Amino acid sequence: MILKILKTKEDYEAALIRLEAIFDSKKGDDTADELELLSLLIENYENQQHPIDLPDPIEAIKFRMDQLGYKQKDLAKALGQKSRVSEVLNKKRKLSIEMIRKLHETLGIPSEVLIRDY
Repeated sequence: MILKILKTKEDYEAALIRLEAIFDSKKGDDTADELELLSLLIENYENQQHPIDLPDPIEAIKFRMDQLGYKQKDLAKALGQKSRVSEVLNKKRKLSIEMIRKLHETLGIPSEVLIRDY
């Protein structure tokens, strides 16, 4: 297969078929580099055609809290007060820069997610 930028759905589908055919290539195989390049081309096409937007900051906080088994009181240690956490989670209080920093450190949520408007 001649590798090229995927511009159409047909290009994309042909690339997927080829990827499936060489998917089990091992390092050192003749097709190993082709597999790697093809994966990058497919990823690039998918990112352009189906971009995934960053999540809502508050939903990201709630999701991460759920993952970690955190309650509001656990977050109060980072934000100062349980009532403040409640206001943030109910979208009655905007996140401050300091809150964003602390949430990033405490929950590991990327700051570019937390600074988004909601």
